Amino acid sequence: MFLSRLACTALLSAMIGSTAAAQPSAQSVTISVSSFSFAPRPIQLAAGRPVTLVFANRSGSGHNFAAPAFFAASSISAGAAPGGKIELKGHETKSITLVPRAGTYPARCTHFLHAGMGMTDSIVVN
Repeated sequence: MFLSRLACTALLSAMIGSTAAAQPSAQSVTISVSSFSFAPRPIQLAAGRPVTLVFANRSGSGHNFAAPAFFAASSISAGAAPGGKIELKGHETKSITLVPRAGTYPARCTHFLHAGMGMTDSIVVN
C-alpha cells in the first residue's frame, strides 16, 4: 500500500511538472503612455500566447488606456482592467498579464479631449 501511494505521488509530480513546463512564459510588451500618444503604434500581439502588458505613463499627468473589446476578449490571469481600461496617475506603471484573442481592437485615452489630441491606437492580434 505504501509503495502504491509513493508511485501515485511520483506520477502526479511528474504530470504537474510536465504541464508547467509545457506552458509558455509570458512575453513582456511595454506600452509607453505620454501626452498625447501611445507607443508602439500599432500594438502587435500573438493570439493565444500569454503576454504581460506593461503600461508606463511617461508624463506627469493622468491618462488611461481604454480597450474594452480587447480586454473582454482576452483571458486575464494577473492584474485587472476595470471597465475595460487601465487608469494611470502621472509617472505610474501598471501591468496586466493575459492571453489575447485574434482580432483588431481600438484603444484610446478616455480623458477629456485626449483621444482628439492623438491618444488613440490599435491592438492587432494575429
